[in-house]
Amino acid sequence: MITVVAAVIEEHDRFLLTRRVAGAHLAGLWEFPGGKIDPDETHEAALRRELREELDVDIDVGELVLHTRHAYPDATVVLYFYRCRLMGTPRPQLGQQMQWVPRAELTSLGLPPADGELVELLSRRT
Repeated sequence: MITVVAAVIEEHDRFLLTRRVAGAHLAGLWEFPGGKIDPDETHEAALRRELREELDVDIDVGELVLHTRHAYPDATVVLYFYRCRLMGTPRPQLGQQMQWVPRAELTSLGLPPADGELVELLSRRT
């Protein structure tokens, strides 16, 4: 079982997504930025660390948007999606692509199956 936190960052009805790099699990798919929680790390600390590592930006971590679980063939992932606010300008640090995706386009973008419930939830909001 792998526990992951991810940031739901919304500005002007668009969401910040990054693309998983070649060689990574689910390479090429778009995702909400975040990552695995280290031992003895809080969700908030993990999100802040991951966003600094991936996008060289600080964030303000807000409320939990969704908690879900997904079983992949090789592992089960428990995901916690938190609404976050950027405190600076994100700049990809790992060679990954980054883009702001309009709400209406979330369902047409290739995201991991584990993100499906969140995409449905965000797509329904107006």
